[in-house]
Formats: sequence, structure tokens, C-alpha cells
Amino acid sequence: MPRRQTKSKTTAPREQSSRLHFKLAQSIGEKILGGVYAPGTLLPNEAEWCRIYGVSRTAVREAIKVLNAKGLLVSRPKVGSRVEPRNRWNMLDRDVLAWYCQAGDKREMLMSIQEVRRVLEPEVAALAAGKCKPAQLELLKQALEDMRTAETPAATAEPDVRFHLAVLAAANNELLAPFGVLIESALKNLFDYTSVRGREPEYVIPLHRNILTAISRGNPEAARRAVRALLKDTDTILAAGAPIRKRGKKPAAKKNGGKG
Repeated sequence: MPRRQTKSKTTAPREQSSRLHFKLAQSIGEKILGGVYAPGTLLPNEAEWCRIYGVSRTAVREAIKVLNAKGLLVSRPKVGSRVEPRNRWNMLDRDVLAWYCQAGDKREMLMSIQEVRRVLEPEVAALAAGKCKPAQLELLKQALEDMRTAETPAATAEPDVRFHLAVLAAANNELLAPFGVLIESALKNLFDYTSVRGREPEYVIPLHRNILTAISRGNPEAARRAVRALLKDTDTILAAGAPIRKRGKKPAAKKNGGKG
């Protein structure tokens, strides 16, 4: 028992320190992504950050290390930390994406996500049609069923993300797998947006079911077409800038269409 108490006491300060420097990194990162600190800007030194945030030099140093690792900053002795050019930012980093959604132009980011999806997802689905394993097919079916039974439009977002990640996994290509982990937060933001601005969930299910059917039948070309149809519908929603729909229970079923 005494040993457990000692471990708890020593672990707590470390966890608090870790949370502190990450919150500091997030705050500075959001300012960079939001344009407060433009590329090429020399940031405040350690002493100034300590004064601005009321934190220790250790917290500042750890936060700057995080931002360096994510490609947002470059730090040099006797010079300080400077914001890197945008083309060096790791925009597929989970944290960077989350910060960008908070601080950046969300609509611009959503359109960029769509461009990436149009390049990637049709061919991923085609691969999945030829390589999907039975257990992976079951995960796709379960995600689609969870979308169908979601009680509110916004509640379809989580299984919708799960469906697309399951398609990626079903491609069974190890070089694609890490991309799924990184893009998950970006897709979540996209689906959160379209689930409250787009058509009702009943429009979504048939478009996703077409993807599932093509994969289950081992038809790569049909899988490509099904994904492109889904993405085209999402493009239409984003381009139209549809007003936010009131959240609530799903209405009666309607015809095809939807987000995702």
C-alpha cells in the first residue's frame, strides 16, 4: 500500500505538467494556424512566454518541442523560434488538424479534405473490393447498421467515420493504414458539419449501402462509382453552404442522397 501511494504522488505532478505544456502548445499552435503568427514570424522568447501565460520555462520548452515536431516551428540557439512556411506544417497530424478546425477557416479546410478524399477514397474502395476479408466486411455492415439506427442526425457522425475507416482497413495495404489514423479527426469535422447542414440521414444510408454492396461483391469499378457518388453529394452540400438544420429525431425515410 505505501508503495502505491508514493507512485500516485509522483505520477500526478508529471501528468499535470504534461497537460500544461500540451495546453500551451495548443494555444500557440492555434495562433499560428489562425494567422496571428504568420510564417516567418519570430516568436516571443521563453521569458516572454512565461510572462504571457504565467508558466515555467520548462513548460515553454516542452511546448516548443511539440510545435517543432509538428512542423509548425523551427528553433535555433541564440535566434529563437520562427514559424515555418505553411508547406512544412504537418497538416495530417491529429493535433494540428484539431487546432486548425478551431482557429482556421473551417470551410476552406472542409473543401481541402474533400479534394484529398476524391483522390484517395475511390481507389481505396476499389482495393477493398478485391481484398476485403470476411471479418472486415462485418465491421462495414455493423457501421452501416449503427448509422441506420442512430437516434439523431448528428449521432450518425461516429459510425459514418467508422464506416470510412473500415473501408480503408479493408484495402489491406499497410502503407494506407497510418493515413486512416491521421485523417480520422478531419473526417469527423466534415461529418459533424454535413450532418447538421445536409440532407436527412435517410438519404445517407443508400449511398453507403452501395459502397458496401460493391465491396461485398468484389466489384472494384462499382466501388469506385459508389464512392464518387457519395463524395459528389457531399460536394454539393458544401458548395451550397446549406443552413444549419435543427437537431432532433430523424424524420420518416426519404429517397437517396446525403452526406458522408
